[in-house]
Formats: sequence, structure tokens, C-alpha cells
Amino acid sequence: MTEQPQRITVLGSTGSIGVNTLDVLARHPHRFAVFALSGHSRIDVLFSQCLTHQPQFVVATDPRAATNLESRLAAAGSRTRVLLGHDALDEVAAHPDVDMVMAAIVGAAGLSSCIAAARAGKRLLLANKEALVVGGSFFMDAVRTGNATLLPIDSEHSAIFQSLPPDRTLWPSVVDKIILTASGGPFRTRDPATLSAVTPEQACAHPNWSMGRKISVDSATMMNKALEVIEAKFLFGLDPSRIDVIIHPQSVVHSMVQFVDHSVLAQLGVPDMRGPIAYGLSWPQRIESGTEALDFSAMAGLSFETFDSPEHQARFPGLRLAWDALGGAPGSTAVLNAANEIAVAAFLDTRIRFDQIHTVNAATLEGFFVGHFASLQDILALDEAARAYAQQLVEGLAR
Repeated sequence: MTEQPQRITVLGSTGSIGVNTLDVLARHPHRFAVFALSGHSRIDVLFSQCLTHQPQFVVATDPRAATNLESRLAAAGSRTRVLLGHDALDEVAAHPDVDMVMAAIVGAAGLSSCIAAARAGKRLLLANKEALVVGGSFFMDAVRTGNATLLPIDSEHSAIFQSLPPDRTLWPSVVDKIILTASGGPFRTRDPATLSAVTPEQACAHPNWSMGRKISVDSATMMNKALEVIEAKFLFGLDPSRIDVIIHPQSVVHSMVQFVDHSVLAQLGVPDMRGPIAYGLSWPQRIESGTEALDFSAMAGLSFETFDSPEHQARFPGLRLAWDALGGAPGSTAVLNAANEIAVAAFLDTRIRFDQIHTVNAATLEGFFVGHFASLQDILALDEAARAYAQQLVEGLAR
């Protein structure tokens, strides 16, 4: 008897993770079937994806884009049904016909659909680190309550997951620490005194990875690594003091686990997100991903740098905010994420300087009062209030 293909919803299908996910899925047409796609404004891309992958549903969160997409699909004879709005994201994430969900919506906007998938017991492939940073223990409770399978897609967290023993109950006793690697981004060797003059184009020019503009800026400030520290804490259940970050410019060692006997396991691969995506889709098995094999003979060497130098401390002051937020009141990590989204958007709009991203993040984390934090509504209200606080700081800097 032939097995039915696994049905997958790809949330954020027009972004880099979504595009790479669809590339991997297309390599295994008998194993996977696309159930639903979603996008916001890149309607040309979303339209093309619908024609290629023929999902049952497509969600557009912008009303004008949804109308445009619906008319174009109808004209093309497509049977894909267009849904509108964020409630529709929750619907296609938790739909009973869905086996797994790729959560690749950027920012806190992806939190509700992630929780919907978790509560529905799906295999949840988490590429949206902000959902876990914002949701924290509330998000992890939803995973446990729904008996969902949560698999990290960030290259660093996927590497850690691949290096840990399969029995999660062993992790607290056998793991000494986990070590997240960071490329250092485009400004690893730049004079910190010149960072105030950085342009959005320079910040988005990552030396190793092809990513969207927001995450590229986060890589340049190292806030992506701060968010990954927070994500690691919730994913792997380790005290923040057992999470380290080290700069590895080549992006070949994606992260490492050091055990109590001081042996270290690392996961290596070319910097291509199709690798961790394929692993999440096929876990605990492995499938062909489309990535190139590592050519060890062509490697000049692998190097590592600590963040302890005064230069790196000055270049990447935002990294320490991860431990500050984890040491604060519940909800502090959501506040930090909200501030960063506002600050990065302001920088990309050239309303504040590159170095002022950290100014906004640190001031919001220090000055914003974290209130009640016990439900999804509380989390969303906290996120909205923290954004408003950060926006006021931006307005002050932009004058």
C-alpha cells in the first residue's frame, strides 16, 4: 500500500525560508504535498507558487493583495481558495488535514499561528525565532499541551538539536553548555567608531547567508544572536548561564554542544538553509536537500573568536541584552523583540542611525514596565505597548 504524502502548510512562503522550503518539497513530490501557503505583499511570488504547488488554500494578510490574488488565480483556472487575514493563518496552521507546519513568518506576527499549530498537535518547524522569544514559556506550554513536535529550523538550533542525545531527559545532566556560532556579519572587523555611518544597504550585505532585510540587519547588529540565545533557553531548557556565543566567520560549524566530560559535538555544513529545512521535514530520517557537499580540501581553515575583546563589545553591544531580558520579569524577552522590530524598521527607513538600534532596544528593555503575562491576549497587548514605547523613543531620536 502506497503511503500518503505528508501535507504541509508553509506560513511565510514568499520569504527566503519559505522559498527554500518549497524548493526542498519539490525534490520529494511523492513524500510531501503543499496544503496551504501564506504571504503578505509579494503577490507575484505567491501567485507563481500557487500555480506551481497547487495548494488547497492560500492566505493573504493584506486585503488588497488578497483581492488581486483571487482574481488572478481565477483567471488562471486555479482551484486554490484564497483566505484573508490573520485568523486564516491560524486556521490553515491547525487544520485537521495538515501534518506539519513550516512557521516562517517574520517577527511577532507569526506567534498566534504557531500557537494554533502547537495546540493542534502538529509537527511544527520553527523558523520564526521571534514567536518563541515573544511567547516564551507560554508557547512551550502550548507545545506540551497539544503534544506537538517542535523542531528548530534556525541553522544554529538545528545544529544543536542534531548534536544532542535523542533522550531529552538526559540533557540537563549530560550537557555542560551549548555554543551558538555567529558569523560576525558584515561588520566583524569594522571600526566600531564608524558604525553610526552604516547604511541599510551595507547592513543587509551579509557575507555568507542570503536572507531577508530584517534578519540581515539583526545579523549585522548581532541582535539575531541575542534572540537565538533566548530561543535556545526555551527550546533546550538550559539555564542561560550554560549558553555561549562564539564568532565563526566561515559559517561552516553551525553550532556545538559541550558535554560534562568536555567532549564537543558539532554539526557542519555549507551555509544553505535547505539543510536544516530538509532535516526538519524528514526527522528522524534524512533526505536529499539540494545543498552542496562540504569540500574539505578547499577549506583554508576554520577560525573562532570570542566576544570578550573591547572591539567586539563595542561592535555588538546588543548581544548582552539576551541575558538581561532572560533575567528580567516574564515578558521581558517579548519587550526586547518588540523594541528591536521597531528600531530595525526605523533604521531601514533611514529614520535612525545603525548604532541607535541598540539605543532603542536597551532603553525600552530598561524603561518599559512589564505587566500581566498569562494569556495570548496578554502577550499581544504587551507586544503592542512595548512597540508604542519604542516608537516614542524612535520619534525622539529622529527629530
